[in-house]
Amino acid sequence: LLLRLVRIPTPTAAERTQSGRPLAEIAAQPKFVIAVLSGAVSYGVMNFLMTSTPIAMQVCGHPFGDAAFVISSHVVAMFAPSFFTGRLIRRFGVLPVMLAGAALNLVCIGVALAGLAVVNFWWAMVLLGVGWNFLYIGATTLLTDTYRPEERAKAQGANEFAIFVMMLVSSLSSGMIVTGAGWALLNLAALLPLAAVVLAIPCLAIALRSKGAVAGA
Repeated sequence: LLLRLVRIPTPTAAERTQSGRPLAEIAAQPKFVIAVLSGAVSYGVMNFLMTSTPIAMQVCGHPFGDAAFVISSHVVAMFAPSFFTGRLIRRFGVLPVMLAGAALNLVCIGVALAGLAVVNFWWAMVLLGVGWNFLYIGATTLLTDTYRPEERAKAQGANEFAIFVMMLVSSLSSGMIVTGAGWALLNLAALLPLAAVVLAIPCLAIALRSKGAVAGA
């Protein structure tokens, strides 16, 4: 019912007839690379940890009701911040919000590694949900700065492809790793992609600031 209220602008004649730049040229932009990397990592890490949480809680002897409460809280934490994430992006900028999302994911891993009580799982999943929201919405917002209207379909298609490949990999590997190697190692494995995002976002911010300084001079 809500989607019925959405008014999507009709493509112009130019947008329907022109294809714009090749995808390879669009994808060569640092902004595009960071946007796609951040979006894919946000979804991959979220899915990686969320999928294995009920399994880990069962192994720890926690009842099904507790696992259901933890996951339902996680889902609320994923989407409830959307009411104000856009305002945060407008006020503080897209890169700081993305970096905050990645930082929350790191805190999530720290909480998960600190103990196996229900409260640890609950806080980890809530932090993971909010972190996903900030990082993913920030990444998709950043993506819109990398293409022209006639290039929208190919750019967003490439982004979605990368995200769902990461979703596929994380879904297939999560259960095997948590049952074969344990909850702690699973969380440690999520640090590597997050570290790449935490390093990449400030590098992009520095590059954009330097470019702006050169343009201003």
